[in-house]
Amino acid sequence: MPCFGILKPTRHMQHGKIITSMIQENYVTDKKGRKIAVQVPIKTYEKLVADSEELEEIKEYRKAKARKGNPIPFEQAFSLGRT
Repeated sequence: MPCFGILKPTRHMQHGKIITSMIQENYVTDKKGRKIAVQVPIKTYEKLVADSEELEEIKEYRKAKARKGNPIPFEQAFSLGRT
């Protein structure tokens, strides 16, 4: 399959600062020239996965925080089932 690459500026947060960097994206195209996949450096992929997992955790935290009811103290929550 044909492949072509472009340099694309990206922005991300690092230590509370917005960092702009360039990443190489390689697109895989079909016979008609339509983009069907993208190749990114492994470090970029790993960062995307980590960011995605962190966003999922934030979403779950917000959902739990919005629930009504009495919170369970940390010590009690982690001592349940122990004797």
